Amino acid sequence: MLIIIRSKINSETLKQVAEDLKGYVKVVVDVQRKILSAGGEKHVDGEQLLLKDGSRQENLWGAGLDLETNEMDFDSMINLRPAQNSSREILDQKIRQQVELITRSLLQG
Repeated sequence: MLIIIRSKINSETLKQVAEDLKGYVKVVVDVQRKILSAGGEKHVDGEQLLLKDGSRQENLWGAGLDLETNEMDFDSMINLRPAQNSSREILDQKIRQQVELITRSLLQG
């Protein structure tokens, strides 16, 4: 299940988006619009969903949340942009903080 989340989701929906990867949720966060896509098996699918919804590429960042350990990672191929971010990992600490804050507020409240 891959969806766009604009406000805090309920626990049942969270369970559904975590089914694809057995308790791990891939997210693509639009740091400008403060929304995200959650679920699916590839960040690129969430990225495409948000681009079609009006997001801009430079505002989209891939990350993941492990629901069992509550740990986040900031590693995704969509983060690799030579002009903006030279790694799969989000290098800018400010962007990392924004991604984590938006993810946790929409998925965990």
